[in-house]
Amino acid sequence: MGLFSFSKSPKKEALPWINITSVDELREILTNVGEEAILLFKHSTRCSISSMALNGFERNWSGEADCKLYFIDLLKHRDVSAEVAELTGIIHQSPQAIVVKGKEIVYDATHTAIDARRIENVLKKG
Repeated sequence: MGLFSFSKSPKKEALPWINITSVDELREILTNVGEEAILLFKHSTRCSISSMALNGFERNWSGEADCKLYFIDLLKHRDVSAEVAELTGIIHQSPQAIVVKGKEIVYDATHTAIDARRIENVLKKG
């Protein structure tokens, strides 16, 4: 019996997520945002919609945009998630993607509206 795969395309390499685990880390990241954009992805590990949004993002992210990817596990770090809302003024949702570039929020979306290709297009334009 041979090995086979149901997928027609090769599995993509894992994205270079950076976990944010404290409010201090978050504050430092947001304080030091420059021309390289950052994406904050808030994810609930117990939510199927959040998992679907994360999988869709990872599948469609080409990595062509100059953007650091930050991951916030909402169940482990609720305080970090609350601080994101406080510092950005964007009401908490889960899942949620927020992109900051040059001290400005250039993209935010929740649930099935999170679109990796749209984020990359926004970053290429600006």
